[in-house]
Amino acid sequence: MQKLTKCDKNGILDCAKKLEGGRKMNNEENILGYEKIGKLIRKFSIPCIISLLVNSLYNIVDQIFIGWGVGYLGNGATNVVFPLTMICLAFSLMFGDGASAYLSLKLGEKKKEEASKGVANGISLCVIISIILCAGTLIFLPQLLNVFGCTDVLREYALSYGYVIAIGLPFTMIGTTLNSIIRADGAPKYAMTSMVSGAILNVILDPIFIFVFKMGVQGAAIATVISQILTFIINILYINKFKTIKLTKQEFKINVGVAKKVSTLGISSFITQMSFVVLVAVENNLLSKYGSESKFGSEIPITVLGIVMKISQILNSIIIGLAAGAQPIIGYNYGAKKYDRVKQTLKTVLGISLIISTIAFILFQTIPDKLISIFGSGDELYMEFACLGFRTFLMLCICNGVQIPSGIFFQAIGKSVKSAALSLSRQILFLIPAMIILSNFFGITGILAAGPVADGLAFVIAAILLVLEVRHFGKEKVKSEALIDDTSTDNQLNKQIVITISREYGSGGRYIGRIIADKLGIKLYDKEFITKLAQETGLSEEYIESKEQKRDVLSGLNNGYYFGIDNADELFIKEAELITKTAEEQSCVIIGRCSDFILKDKENVLKVFVYSDMEDKIKRATEFYGMNKQKAEKEIKRIDKLRANHYKHYTDKEWANHSNYDICINSDTLGVEKAADLICQMIRDKEAILA
Repeated sequence: MQKLTKCDKNGILDCAKKLEGGRKMNNEENILGYEKIGKLIRKFSIPCIISLLVNSLYNIVDQIFIGWGVGYLGNGATNVVFPLTMICLAFSLMFGDGASAYLSLKLGEKKKEEASKGVANGISLCVIISIILCAGTLIFLPQLLNVFGCTDVLREYALSYGYVIAIGLPFTMIGTTLNSIIRADGAPKYAMTSMVSGAILNVILDPIFIFVFKMGVQGAAIATVISQILTFIINILYINKFKTIKLTKQEFKINVGVAKKVSTLGISSFITQMSFVVLVAVENNLLSKYGSESKFGSEIPITVLGIVMKISQILNSIIIGLAAGAQPIIGYNYGAKKYDRVKQTLKTVLGISLIISTIAFILFQTIPDKLISIFGSGDELYMEFACLGFRTFLMLCICNGVQIPSGIFFQAIGKSVKSAALSLSRQILFLIPAMIILSNFFGITGILAAGPVADGLAFVIAAILLVLEVRHFGKEKVKSEALIDDTSTDNQLNKQIVITISREYGSGGRYIGRIIADKLGIKLYDKEFITKLAQETGLSEEYIESKEQKRDVLSGLNNGYYFGIDNADELFIKEAELITKTAEEQSCVIIGRCSDFILKDKENVLKVFVYSDMEDKIKRATEFYGMNKQKAEKEIKRIDKLRANHYKHYTDKEWANHSNYDICINSDTLGVEKAADLICQMIRDKEAILA
């Protein structure tokens, strides 16, 4: 499966830190635009692959010790408890990733105090929820195991394992949350050290508690908790070592607004992990039900399919690492319109991925008995189902060599909807429904057959989207409504005043801004920000214009399924710096870009929102933007929705809420000329007040 566990995600984020620097270089320095593709892929992908493989193998080693020390029922029990740990992981990643994003955004706005509050609130939220989940699990563990598909035979093992794991949940969750924040603070090596230290200790303690102390699954759980406590302690020690912020006791007090924003920023990670919880719960219940009706019983299928998925994760780790390493190469060259390099990179990644997945397919089909034997011995039925599971469930694993890189490719080029669709398609849209439907007709065999059905359908969608996208390389033209600004100014203001204009699409807000700038003899900033961003990032102006000020509802999900440095966040942080610097240097008119929020603490700013009736906006869109009248209304609503999402994401406020602005004006009530005159008069009044 291509789901990222805690370890997978942490490993990828390490790679992200290594790649981040390359993406921020300018055109002259950035090797992504001229170095040989093969060399770049080796440089960026190999560290990602190694990190993911180490993490995947760590999970598997844990299962190996349990399998040999306890038997396959021990592994079956841990598979039943696994959804519980994923629920806790979902919350800890939500708070950790959310606090990390909040930290990055606020530091980009030069607001260290707010950044500190976000980090402290993220940690506080995790502490509170971890204690609640710990207590709830200790009280309701038997009921929870029923939900996750536990059988009577597995119950004793699952309870022994689950109760110990529950005691360690606060340490696990807080350690995970801190791990994400530490990375965002610029210390990925420290975060990796804490995680690897816990992993190594777990590998050492597992055989001691299982084989020496003869404690079975309970011993494995104790080893896990002790290892997690070590990671927790190492990460706690970092709190006083933060490089970018300083935390005080007062900041750990929950602030509802900050806590809500942190949770919102991390919601994609939460959804990602919870979707996996649903998948495993459905799968275990179906295996228990239909397994009991077969000669294999319930326990063998639950155990075997859990192991099959863990082994398949090794394959997916290699493919994800390869594609993740190529992501900045694809993203940079796509933005710079070097489509030949994009195609070459994509071709290389797909070729290597297909070779790797083909080798894995051969192994899964020819030596499944050898693979399952790594996890301990079993009776004849156990081995029979293991062979059936590998050969059937992973029959079309070759498709992963296309589907996984495709999702990361679309994220790299900023096509968030397509990326999210591919991310969700296999296990949510196809695998769960296929398991439910096919099991009704074919029983336990139908559940196994759902694997290739989901892989095949996801592959078809990925291949179609990929082919269509590559065919259109270089053919897309971004419609720009930006004006070409006149750089000549004759400032008529006695005081430095900055006017920010937010506007509905088609309301004439930009034109009003142009009139104001001309009347006052000051500069209007709109497309110039795009030009400056292009110069600093090396990305094309067309690419930046198509991404900035727009955020669709699926944008956040991509960070949950596939890692990725968020292009939109980088652009916003850099743009906020440019807006702040510009506002400090001169009087000017700034169009959109959350500038009212970015400059909200400055007294010399007049914040304007321009709106209009739909009929008038349609008329203006058809007349000035050359839109088809029938499609104009739909396009206006779409763009305004994207602007509202963008504003909400970065300000936590409603874009059209009039309380955000000093004046909201209907451009067609007075007409754009008189609307501009009215705003100019307000500017004069504000100038008098500042005097």
